[in-house]
Amino acid sequence: MGLKSKMEKWRKYSEMSNLGIIARRKFFNNAFDGALTCAGIVSGNFIIFLSRGGQGLSSTLIVITGFSTALAIGISGLWGAFLSEEAERNKKISDLKKEMVIFEEKSNDKKEKKETEETAKRKHTEKVKMDDIEIQKAMITPIKINHNDQHSKDSLVDKKNKNDEKNSLIEQSERFATIVASLVDGGAPVLGSVLPLLPFFFGTVLSLFHFITSYAVLVGILVYLGIFLGNISGGGRLKYTLHLVTAGITTLIVSLLLELAISP
Repeated sequence: MGLKSKMEKWRKYSEMSNLGIIARRKFFNNAFDGALTCAGIVSGNFIIFLSRGGQGLSSTLIVITGFSTALAIGISGLWGAFLSEEAERNKKISDLKKEMVIFEEKSNDKKEKKETEETAKRKHTEKVKMDDIEIQKAMITPIKINHNDQHSKDSLVDKKNKNDEKNSLIEQSERFATIVASLVDGGAPVLGSVLPLLPFFFGTVLSLFHFITSYAVLVGILVYLGIFLGNISGGGRLKYTLHLVTAGITTLIVSLLLELAISP
């Protein structure tokens, strides 16, 4: 199977399962959580850095702490999202199958009523046909017999095959959506947490430059997420950006107040 056909199949699965809406929501929520989590880690270390005059801290410690946190968030998001998405989508498929069974039962009830009304007519017609057959036998005339029963069986088989194919397609699309949604749920917080840690890879001795650059990356992530939300809503990019940047500043202020409250 070529790449183009695979992409077309995935696009069809995405449309059937409403994956786009779910993936966008999960990406924003988890990237935002990861960014603010990292902001808390960086802010806590920044306050300690200032209180100690830059002594007793290393960039390696911040990187290890940040990556451990990002890994924990990613595994939690991936694992939890997969289980919850799988359960929800299995329930959706089960409910859909139940609805199809109910619909088929109602259709069969209507069909039975219709057949009951037509039974008398059919019996009368069959009696007339049997009389004709007996007459034709007596005249030694070939008789053509219509295999209506076989035709009905073939129609039922075709209908069953179409229903099975439809159910299989729905199950495949839901399975695809579960996997993709789980990957987004686990990958987005890791991305939001790791990017602000990149400045600390340069040099083992901490300096004010490391923290300023990290905060600049955090602000960049929050601005991007604000624009991302603005594009989804069709406007209000500045409003969403200000809201998210305010959340980042609030995280820094709360970390500062906690340090002041804990410090002797």
